[in-house]
Amino acid sequence: MATGQLDPLLLYRLAVKYVWWKAPGEAALIPERVIAQTMNMGDYDDLLALSEQLGDDRLRRVLRHAEIGQFNERSWAYWHYRLGMAKPGALPPLPKRRLG
Repeated sequence: MATGQLDPLLLYRLAVKYVWWKAPGEAALIPERVIAQTMNMGDYDDLLALSEQLGDDRLRRVLRHAEIGQFNERSWAYWHYRLGMAKPGALPPLPKRRLG
């Protein structure tokens, strides 16, 4: 059952696997980054665990607040369609840096 909260053990395991450039404890301090990285690069089992624990509303929030470079085009499209956040042909653009 989705609770919107990520079990600390799962968070740590996902941090080890998908946020390899930081120590797991440090990465776990920013769970939204771990969630986004898993959404972008995760294998099927990790995505299933993430989805079951967090629920679609939390995943939508992560996607809405994504930072530049957190998602590749394929994952961006998949999650927008999977979460009902886009209709065919109406995919929002990836986050971009704003100059000025």
